[in-house]
Order: sequence, then structure tokens, then C-alpha cells
Amino acid sequence: MVEIPAKIYVQGLAKQAKKAARALARLSSQAKAQGLEAMLSAFYENKQTFLDANRQDLEQISKDMDKQVYRQIIERVKLTDESLEKMGKWFQEVVEYPDPIGEMSNVWMTVDGLQVGRVRAPLGVVAVISDMAPHVTLEAFSMCLKTGNACLYRGGSEWFYTNKAIAECLVKAGAEFGFPDGVMTFIDRPQPEAALELVRLTKYVDAVIPRGKTALRKGIVEQAKVPVLGYDGGLSHIYVDGDVDIPLAQTIVVNAKIQNPEASNAVDTVLINQKIVRHILPGLMRRLLEEFKVTLTGCPKTVSIMGIMAMTGHLGIKEATEKDWSEKYQSLTMNIKVVNDLDEALSHIAQYSPGHTDSIVTRNYETAMRFVQEVDSSAVMVNASTRLHGGKQLGLGPEIGMNTTHFHASGPLTLDTLTTEKLVALGTGQLQQPHPVPIAYQDAMMLSSKF
Repeated sequence: MVEIPAKIYVQGLAKQAKKAARALARLSSQAKAQGLEAMLSAFYENKQTFLDANRQDLEQISKDMDKQVYRQIIERVKLTDESLEKMGKWFQEVVEYPDPIGEMSNVWMTVDGLQVGRVRAPLGVVAVISDMAPHVTLEAFSMCLKTGNACLYRGGSEWFYTNKAIAECLVKAGAEFGFPDGVMTFIDRPQPEAALELVRLTKYVDAVIPRGKTALRKGIVEQAKVPVLGYDGGLSHIYVDGDVDIPLAQTIVVNAKIQNPEASNAVDTVLINQKIVRHILPGLMRRLLEEFKVTLTGCPKTVSIMGIMAMTGHLGIKEATEKDWSEKYQSLTMNIKVVNDLDEALSHIAQYSPGHTDSIVTRNYETAMRFVQEVDSSAVMVNASTRLHGGKQLGLGPEIGMNTTHFHASGPLTLDTLTTEKLVALGTGQLQQPHPVPIAYQDAMMLSSKF
């Protein structure tokens, strides 16, 4: 059988999704919740199917590589009962969270009696393109359905069979419940051409969310003709002020780097005020190097203060290059820079802005407020770890990635941010004045003796 070209294939699915989005918008919150519950039950019932599909993905991994690298890839791709249980609990949170659709953020009355309000509404058709693990499949379909959006999902090739099994399970359960055909669509073409075509369909796709590595995000931003949400880029900094609780600062830095080094909000660069550098740096570096095996690079001042420390498995701290300061690591690597004051710290952060997450550790209220006002970042933290920048951690509910651009909504892409606001006006016959009068009627008025 001749395979349909990717362009025609993706266009057909997107056209169907656009049609389905209109039907989905008519469903009540209760109906959507019931459908999601049916999908959740099906997810739990088919866990063994997902594990079987995952074994197919594991079998596709070539053994013709270094054994250590092979084991690392296997460990990353492998799905377990525990990971499926965690995904199910996350899905349950989406089901239970309030539906934002229909909420009115503001209502007012115009001078001529028109009642106007801002009402939350779905975006329409949302494309999610990922090279991450199968949990994104669940996130994409559940969050889009909850907010009345049709979803086109293209997952990572390493988990192709796992993603496909999860998607088919959810689509089948949704169809049996009564969701319109096309509200959930799995793009089963792993080729890059399918993803590129998806982000160019301005007629059918309303927004695209990239989930994954820098190369994927950058490629989508460069090629997309539809709005891009959730561009999870930008660096994360921590500035340690001269007026600071040193043990608190050390703990925050360690947490921001070590809690999950691969997270997009893990700290990349720590800026330390020179007033306290000799008090905080030896202890902080010893913890990072000895206890957690972090690879450190630093400015000349940092290197001169510490020297080359002979640590187990480490040579201490190396001098940073210009490229290092602009590097988003998402690994056990971090930069340290000594700055003269707050001004130099703000200048450094501004040079590499807009940022992902930036934090200040200080006891000075005025310093903290100036940092909050001047830093260009999707989230600014005061005396807190950068790792706390997330939907659940900030009390905003489930999220599907992070938006670090200035547009739509900065920060976690939660259910609220998968919506837009439209104006609804209720009238009783109000008209824009002056109301047009036919010319013939005007002439008749002028000829009449009554006028």
C-alpha cells in the first residue's frame, strides 16, 4: 500500500480536529469530567498493555554501543508499574481540578445598558510535539480535553510503541464515552516532516506546545507559523546578597541544583556578593564537589579564592568561558561568579535574559523588591529554590510545560493558560449611534411640510 505523504496526512487530521473542537466546546464541565474519568479507568485497566508496548520500544534500542551508554538508555526508556501509577495519580488531579471554561473574570455595564463580561474559552486546536517520556501523552490529552481543546499529539520516537498504546487506549475510551471524533489524535509518523507540517497549519491549528530538548524547541520556534506556547527556555540564576543567612543560602543553592539537575528550572549560575564570598564559598563548594559530584566552573575571582581543590573524582573548579555563562545545563554542571554588588548581578542576569527562573537570597527587603522589579524572568523567587517554579508547587494545579516567553502567560502552562478570554456582550437592542437612515427617507423628510 502506498503511504500517504506526511503533508496530506497531517492536514487531514488537523482538519478533523478543527471540526471536533467546535463540538467539544458545547460539552458541559460535568460531561467532560465523566469522559475523563472513563479514560482514567481505561488507563488503569490497560497498564499491562503499556508495559508490553514499552518492551517493544526497548527491543528497538541498538546494542551496538558502549555498554554503559546502553544501560543508561534502557533505564531512561523503560516504563515501570511505579511510573504508570504516578501517571495515573497525576491524571486523577486533572479530573478533580476545577474546569476554568466559562469563568467570568470581569463583568460591567455600559452607559447604554449593555452587559459585558470576559469569559474563559478554549484555544481551539492545540498541537503538542514532544521527544520526552510517555507521561506527556497523558498530560496532552487530559489537559486539552479538560479545557475544551482538541489535541494533536506527536510523541518522541524512543517511546513510539508506548505512546501509541497509551494514545489508542485514551482515544478508544473517549470515543466510547461520546467525545467527538478527532478531539484526540496521535500522529503516528515519527519523521520530522510530520511535526514541521503540523506547526505550519495556521488554518487548523491554534497553538503548538513543544516539550523536550533544546534542539526540538528551537526547531519548532524557527519553523512554526502558529503561536508557540510553553517555550521552556532561558537560564536560571541565584543571586546571594551580601546581607544573607549563609546556611540558608547554601541550602537553597544545593536544592536548586541537586534536587533534579535535569529540570529546566535547576539553577545554571550562582552569583555571590563579594562581601560574603569567603564565608560561603568554601563550604558551598565542598558540598557540591564532595557530596554531589557537581562539575563547577567559575570566574577568575572564584578560581583564585578556591584554587584547584583535589577532591575525589574532581579537579575542583575550572575557569568559565563566555559560552559557559549562556549555557542551560540541565545536568550536574554549574557556574559560580563573584559580583561586586546587586547592580553587577542584575547586569549579568539582564545580559542573558529573558530568564527561566531567577532567585535572590537576602535579608534586605528593599534589595529583594528591586530584584523582583528589574529581573526579566518568567518567575522571580525570593529566599526560595528555583525548583519551586511549577504549577503544583505554586498552587496553580497540573501543568504541561513552562512558558518563558513574554506572551500569552508566563510561567507554568496550567489549565487556565490553555484557555483564552473572549468578550461576551448581552443587549436588549442597543445600536451604535447615529443609526443610519436611508437617503430616500431623508429626502422625503425634507419635502414634507411637517419638517
